[in-house]
Amino acid sequence: MTKPKAHAIRIVAISGSVRPGSYTAMALAIAASEAAKHPGVTVESFDPADLDLALPGTGTDPSPSLQKLTVAVESATGLLLATPEYHGSYSSVIKLVIDNLGYPSTLSGKPIALLGVAGGQLGAIKAMEHLRSVCSHVGALVLPGPVSIPSVHKAFDEQGNCIDETADRHIRRAANNLIEYIHNHICPKAALEEMARQAAS
Repeated sequence: MTKPKAHAIRIVAISGSVRPGSYTAMALAIAASEAAKHPGVTVESFDPADLDLALPGTGTDPSPSLQKLTVAVESATGLLLATPEYHGSYSSVIKLVIDNLGYPSTLSGKPIALLGVAGGQLGAIKAMEHLRSVCSHVGALVLPGPVSIPSVHKAFDEQGNCIDETADRHIRRAANNLIEYIHNHICPKAALEEMARQAAS
């Protein structure tokens, strides 16, 4: 029997902030770069400021930028979602992204690692709780151990470098946990499906 081909791992990283120089984007950039270090892994990052997202219920046709995002998510092996904590929850930006991915959602069945940042000492705990609930509701496979970075303004310098070793380690853990999950659960499934197709042909 022919050995099944190795499957490339495609990660989509989406920020939940449109603020220029946001700490959310800084943290996500570190996680994305960590994921890209793994062999066979490619990462495509999306800034919602570059996406023409419609308000829910307007009946607006998908913009070209939203179509690009949707195609990327559909073909993604897994996702990194990052959000700041706003008023005790996730940002309206990340919710708008999720709403624009439809229902049934293109996030359904996708493993997702969550990353949150907050200015307070408690971190983005509430944002992670609420975002986990929404992602689970649309059928995503939310990984345990979401990463929450407290006092985020102290963790980064003006150039976007993480100057807090603990925060840096936790951010990278979000990416590594996602890749590990994919290797342990998604890749074997894909290999079995490929073997079944070859056996049937």
